[in-house]
Amino acid sequence: MSTGPGAHSAPAPTTHDPRKSSMFSSLTVRNYRLFFVGQVVSNIGTWMQRIAQDWLVLSLTGSATAVGVTTALQFLPMLLFGLYGGVLVDRLPKRRALLFTQSAMGATGVALAALTLTGHVQVWHVYLAAVVVGLATVVDNPARQSFVSEMVGPDQLQNAVSLNSANFQSARLVGPAVAGVMITGVGTGWAFLANGLSFVAPLIGLMMMRARELYVVERAPRAKGQLREGLHYVAGRPELIWTIVLAGFVSTFGFNFPVFLSAFADDVFHAGAGSYSLFNTLMAVGSLAGALLAARRGTARMRVLLAGAVAFGTLEIVAAIAPSLWLFALLMVPIGMFGMTVNVTANSSIQVSTDPAMRGRVMALYMMVFMGGAPVGAPIAGWVTDAYGVRAGLASGGAIAAAAAVTIGLVLARVGNLRLSVGWNHGHPHVRFVPRGAQEQLAAAA
Repeated sequence: MSTGPGAHSAPAPTTHDPRKSSMFSSLTVRNYRLFFVGQVVSNIGTWMQRIAQDWLVLSLTGSATAVGVTTALQFLPMLLFGLYGGVLVDRLPKRRALLFTQSAMGATGVALAALTLTGHVQVWHVYLAAVVVGLATVVDNPARQSFVSEMVGPDQLQNAVSLNSANFQSARLVGPAVAGVMITGVGTGWAFLANGLSFVAPLIGLMMMRARELYVVERAPRAKGQLREGLHYVAGRPELIWTIVLAGFVSTFGFNFPVFLSAFADDVFHAGAGSYSLFNTLMAVGSLAGALLAARRGTARMRVLLAGAVAFGTLEIVAAIAPSLWLFALLMVPIGMFGMTVNVTANSSIQVSTDPAMRGRVMALYMMVFMGGAPVGAPIAGWVTDAYGVRAGLASGGAIAAAAAVTIGLVLARVGNLRLSVGWNHGHPHVRFVPRGAQEQLAAAA
């Protein structure tokens, strides 16, 4: 089963050479353009709600622990039910599933706004809203990830995935700033309302799409054992299982920035909240640049993923020993850029390598591992930081990420009977895996 050109009435998709990809080439696809614009609006609203939600819980309870509980409740459903969400996504029409999940998340924002603006909100209301959003995310996340390929097809997939990441990082720069102004000026209730109403944009975009222009994907029939089938599918494909394992190591040990950056700002450089905000802003700028560069690159190669992870981990080690605040701050840009390179390349390479009928389950597993790394890694990072200092914590996280990339590269080379080839191409270094024998498929992915 594979992606096709769409319904019989649909025009044949234009052949696309990924090597000649432009940075915004997937936006020429009408359905994806509608999706992208809707996500621009709703991502800004989502970041606004994150800030408003944390501020509201803190103002209601005065407890940082309560803020942490709210975050945990929002991510817990993905950890518990993420794989089952992937099974549902493979069975359901993805556009219809997204209409339901986006409506549910928008309604949650409106409900919180009503409770807050009328003065009836209590902390358990926020907890409940976090759980509802988390449950919707169980289906929404794999559905959104795998729906991209149905809109743009395989040739434009990495470009579209990269632009989605750029979209999210842009909202990360805009949303918190708008939320801060709104909370200060009119209160948290209006920020919740803005988020709830922001979901109107993606809902309109989904409804305006032309079904005949979507790439047809055969849905999995309802049957027993589909979760186990998905796990066996991943386990039997080295290019999938090792990509997911690497993403898990990087997210668990390398992406604990809320722990590290606050400690560097306060304990190492004694610079306060302003520097913490600066670190996050510069990292978001680097992440945005990384996403746009990935969109321009147009192909997802294993060597790019491995090199990005090694560079990411190495830069974290360098940042850990940075002697000055400004050097540390400047290093946040390339760290954000290479971290996003790992994220985008892993995401798009997994989608390209996966049978469309399995894509929901595989993406659910990937997102569960990638997003689930934070609840597991943050306590470990906190313990290392408390016991040995924040510099040791950041350096150890970077070392584990880089070591995992090197180890997985060696494993893949051994499994595929590959060797590393280093040479020059048009005056530039050219590094790639080449087969020793007949392992052409894995060499092509590398």
